[in-house]
Amino acid sequence: MPHPAVPSASAALEADLDLAQRLADAADAITLPAAARRDLAVDTKADRTWVTEADRAVEVGLRLLIAAERPGDGVLGEEGGETGGGPRRWILDPIDGTANFVRRVPVWATLIALEDAGELVLGVVSAPLLGRRWWAARGLGAWSAPLRPAGPVTSESRRLQVSSVDRLADAHLSGCGDDGWEQLGLGPEVRELARRCWRERAFGDFWSHVLVAEGACDIALDPVVSAWDVAALVPIVEEAGGRTSDLAGNAGLEGGSAVSTNGLLHDQVLELVGTGAARLGSSGRAPGGGARHEVAGGSGR
Repeated sequence: MPHPAVPSASAALEADLDLAQRLADAADAITLPAAARRDLAVDTKADRTWVTEADRAVEVGLRLLIAAERPGDGVLGEEGGETGGGPRRWILDPIDGTANFVRRVPVWATLIALEDAGELVLGVVSAPLLGRRWWAARGLGAWSAPLRPAGPVTSESRRLQVSSVDRLADAHLSGCGDDGWEQLGLGPEVRELARRCWRERAFGDFWSHVLVAEGACDIALDPVVSAWDVAALVPIVEEAGGRTSDLAGNAGLEGGSAVSTNGLLHDQVLELVGTGAARLGSSGRAPGGGARHEVAGGSGR
C-alpha cells in the first residue's frame, strides 16, 4: 500500500507493511458486512469471552493469505492459537472488541502485528465502522488515515505524535472501567490515578491506546490482556514517541497487562499503579489465569 516515504525504511519492512495493509483490507471485507447482520452466530468460549463466526472467518482468511505470501512465518491468533515456527510470527486479533461488535457499538477493530526475532516491527489497526486505520513500522513512524470501503485514503495520511503533557494534573486518562481493576485488587490505586488526572474516560480496548498515539489521550491502561490484544498497538504508540509496558514496567507481551503513555508520564503512572501490582505480586494477570472478560457493550475482547 502506498504511504508517505521514509528514506531509512528497508524494502523488506515496506513489503511486510504492504502485506499487513492488505490483510487489514481482507479483514474489513468480512467484518463490515457481518456487523450489519442480525443473525450472526455468537458463542461463549471457555474463558467466558464471546466469539462470532466473523472472528473465526477473519482469522482463517488472514492465515491463508499469510501462508500464501509468507509460508515460512508463524502465526499466533486469538481463535486458532499458534502455528508454525521460526523467528517471524504474525499476531492476529480478528476482532478486538467482540462484545461491542455483537452489541452494535462501532468501537471494534482488526489488529495485525509482525514480530521478528522477538521485536514487534509493525502494527496495523483497522476500525471500519469508525472510518479509521492506524499503522506503524520501525523507522517508518506511526500514521493514521480515513478508511473507506476501498481502503485507507493515503493521500490524507497523518503522522502521529504523542502529547507533551508532563503533569498528571493535566493528563487525559483512558481506562476500561472499574471491574477489571477490582478483580486485580488495584481499584484503589487506579481510582487515585484517575483522581490526580485532569480527565478520565473509559474508551477501552485498542481505541484507548491509539488515542495516546494521536496525542488525544496521555495515558491508557488495560488490566488484563493477551498478546494479540496489544501486539499491534506497541509499534504504533512507540513510533508516535510514546512508551508501552505492563504494570510492572516490563516491555513485551508476557506481562498480562498494558500501559501506554506519552512517555513523559509513564514513571508517574507506574509509581501509583505499578506499586500496587508489586504489592500484590502481580504484573496484571487476573486470578485464575488472566483471561480477558466480556462486558456487554463495553470492553469484551
